[in-house]
Amino acid sequence: MSASLPVTIVIEGLVVFGFARWRKKPAGRLVLASVLANVATQTLLWLALNLFAGHYLATLLVAEALIWPAEAGALYYFPGTRLDWKEALLLSLGMNLASFGLGWFLPV
Repeated sequence: MSASLPVTIVIEGLVVFGFARWRKKPAGRLVLASVLANVATQTLLWLALNLFAGHYLATLLVAEALIWPAEAGALYYFPGTRLDWKEALLLSLGMNLASFGLGWFLPV
């Protein structure tokens, strides 16, 4: 899994915290949901990348497309987040675009 998990958690945590403050949502619950979702999805992402190492970019893009709704589901269903499905999808998209975009340029 490498050092990308802590970097992802920090980047996405900042996005979640900013969203929570902006939309007056419970930041602690949302950050916790995000961290737990990231532990699960990063584990599956690295497993997929190792299984299909010869097709790294395609695997990465397909996995990221699946991670977005999976993490939205975690944000939506996690107790106390007070998000509707549209907010969960939007937040998950923002989180993943930020971590994917910044992570693409980090030597992790």
